[in-house]
Amino acid sequence: MSTVYETMYILRPDLNDEQVDQAIAKYQTLIQEQGAENIEIQNRGKRRLAYEIKKQRDGIYIQMNYTGTGTIVAPLERAMRLSEEVIRYLTIKQEVAAPAAEKVAVTA
Repeated sequence: MSTVYETMYILRPDLNDEQVDQAIAKYQTLIQEQGAENIEIQNRGKRRLAYEIKKQRDGIYIQMNYTGTGTIVAPLERAMRLSEEVIRYLTIKQEVAAPAAEKVAVTA
């Protein structure tokens, strides 16, 4: 069964545009190889962090939304954990609203 996931990750602010594009392509390819579908990627740009992470005050925020099985998440997060360019990441499982059942008026 496919589930909708959202992964938000923060890249180091000293990366140039080409390095950012390479990082995005690397993680997109990784989840495609794991069987992810409906991949949407948004580059949110450079923003100020709420607190210092790994001696960085700013970061480049990237958001990925995709559908797939739960086995996609572990290899993606492992690659991000081992990467020098990613300073923080978070994956959440999206709650998809099921179609509401119609209410039927019952008269006694």
